[in-house]
Amino acid sequence: MSDPAALQVHRLDGSNPEQVARWEAFVAACPQATFFHRAGWQTIIREVFRHDTYFLYAQAQGHIQGVLPLGHVNSRLFGNALTSLPFAVYGGVAALTEDAATALEQEAQRLAQSLGTDHLELRNVQRRHTDWPLQDLYVTFRKEIWPKEEDNMLAIPRKQRAMVRKGIKNGLISAVDPNVDRFFALYADNVHRHGTPAMPKRYFQALMDTFGADCEVLTVSSAQGMPLSSVLSFYFRDEVLPYYAGDDEAARDLAANDFKYWELMRRACARGLTVFDFGRSKAGTGPYAFKKNWGFEPTPLHYEFCLYKRDSIPQNNPNNAKYKLLIATWRRMPLGLATWLGPHIVRQLG
Repeated sequence: MSDPAALQVHRLDGSNPEQVARWEAFVAACPQATFFHRAGWQTIIREVFRHDTYFLYAQAQGHIQGVLPLGHVNSRLFGNALTSLPFAVYGGVAALTEDAATALEQEAQRLAQSLGTDHLELRNVQRRHTDWPLQDLYVTFRKEIWPKEEDNMLAIPRKQRAMVRKGIKNGLISAVDPNVDRFFALYADNVHRHGTPAMPKRYFQALMDTFGADCEVLTVSSAQGMPLSSVLSFYFRDEVLPYYAGDDEAARDLAANDFKYWELMRRACARGLTVFDFGRSKAGTGPYAFKKNWGFEPTPLHYEFCLYKRDSIPQNNPNNAKYKLLIATWRRMPLGLATWLGPHIVRQLG
């Protein structure tokens, strides 16, 4: 156990290479840390979305004991929040000791109140505060990648395995892209069909520029070279996390989506990775059912809130009935207009 009196909480200076290197080394080694605890998110949230960040670390005797990345999103539309971490599915404290975790959370609460926020949100994987309100809308899907390619194919339930083989039979091909051009065209069209605003293209390019080989775009094309389905994935330790995806309307009939995720899994297997993290979904949705059909089992996520100026947890998600008209209107909007307007809205969501 660390000495609580010796612990000091500091704010990461992203322009200090030595601090960043120490933060990154801690995240790479800490069992509780995720890809979303990496220091590069500070630059992305600040420069792409123009939100203030507070990346906190607790230190004792010159050694980092815990980290807590925070972003401040102050929106007239969706409220004023300090969150770990905006635009991420995982967050909260990653610490070696309970003393470090407590010190970081106490500083986060002090910050949230000094900033005049409505609430503090920690996107935890595990529950930490049984007395804090809990958002239990989301689950995550994770599954082991077997060492042999054929074992991973056989682990896919029969119906979805047939879809993968259909994609193979259709002569689909996959390729790692050097940029986000093909991905973004498919992604923007896809989210428009679902009635939700798109992230800006420069955000995805910033992800590739910031995280390098740990951020990759895989695109599936028809035998004739037509892009059908694409996914932007993160790599962290021994895991692959497909995070953003998009597809053409023709993808379903050609089984391009199933083929895409099989190709991602197959390539991850060849790299020696051991975990396929299918990411977050809302229970009862199409993506939830798709991941279940692939043989993944849901694990609840524990998003905890400390409320200051609110009586209840905000519901800034498509399941909220008050957004139904907005979603329907967005679907009817011309794609070009929606792609231009989307970033101005999505940056306020976090």
